[in-house]
Parts: sequence; C-alpha cells; structure tokens
Amino acid sequence: MRPYGVVSVLETALLVLLAACQQCTSTFLPPEFSQHNGTLYATCLLKPSTALPEGLPKLCGEVLFKQDQAQGKLQILLRFHGFPKDGHPEPRAVHIHQYGDLSQGCDSTGGHYNPFGVHHPDHPGDFGNFVPQQGKVHALIDSEATLFGGLSVFGRAVVVHEKIDDLGLGGDTGSLLHGNAGRRLACCTIGISSPRLWDIKYKQYQRQSVLFI
Repeated sequence: MRPYGVVSVLETALLVLLAACQQCTSTFLPPEFSQHNGTLYATCLLKPSTALPEGLPKLCGEVLFKQDQAQGKLQILLRFHGFPKDGHPEPRAVHIHQYGDLSQGCDSTGGHYNPFGVHHPDHPGDFGNFVPQQGKVHALIDSEATLFGGLSVFGRAVVVHEKIDDLGLGGDTGSLLHGNAGRRLACCTIGISSPRLWDIKYKQYQRQSVLFI
C-alpha cells in the first residue's frame, strides 16, 4: 500500500496535466465557434492562377465550408465557372493544398495537404473529379478534412486542376502524389467566415437541384 502523500502528489500532477490538455484543446476553437452555436464556416474565393499560360480556362467562383462540431462531417459547396461550354466537358480535379500562399499564383501552394503522410487519393482534401455543365461546376460533397483542431484546413488552399485525377491508379510516382491532375488553373485561400454566404448559396444549390430532379 502506497503512502497517502505519494498518492496525493500523483493525483495532483494528473489533474494539472488534464487541465493543461483542456486549455490546449480550447485554443483551437475560435470565438466564432460559440457565436455560431458550435458550427464553423469558411469561404475560399477562387481566382485564376497568375501563372496561367494562355489558352487555359480562367476560372472564378467559391468554395464554401460548414462543419457542425469537431465530430461532425465537413460539408463543402463547390461553385466554379469559366470552363469551356462547347464540346465534351472534361472532368477536373479539385484538391486542398498545403499552403495558402498565392504569391506565385497557385504554384506556391505546395503539394497536397497530407498531414498523415499517406498516398493519394487518401489525403483528407482529395475531393476527386467534377464534370462541368454549361461551363460550371455546382456540387455539394462531404470531406474527411476538418475545420477544427490542429489539423484544421484554415489558411490552406483549394486548387482546381487542368486534368482528371487518376485517383492513384496511374502506376507512377506522380499518381501517388497528386493523381497526375496537371497544371493548376485556379486557387484560393480558406478563411473563416460568417454563415451568411453559406446560407445564401446553399439555398440556391437546393433550388437548382430540385429543378433537375
């Protein structure tokens, strides 16, 4: 049987550690978490890369994010326009990249956001391919990425690519890094936002979806 004093010291140390952990966790919760009843929102305003060669489509649009609580699934609303309207539309890859640095266009956003060091397409921001309709992409998806904690994608970039993502099946190194998705057409930096833009665009998306049922 351990002396009473030893047990008390151990218990006290444990309580101090637990309190420190709780304080560390709380530092990853911005004030908007409480202001919006436990939901975080983000906006990413897409613009063409400043390093884009002539002849490639110049895209604009937005990527909107919503996540209810840290355990909730991250919803993402994609709204792009500027793709060619004629011919057969080609699928285009969309990914989250490591850096929100747009100082050299989309080329300074680094590689895919890959916090776990795994192969593509298992990065949390590997969104896959989207086929434009009438020059536009309007899509609502769920993602394994998060707006919460140390793995939050706040401050990182969304990049729209020139080509289709081969989803890691290309049989080469590039396939396992980035899906051989080609040049970076457009990008934006993910920033925290109010619910206003999400609410507006989500209602528009719902109305459009009803029209095509």
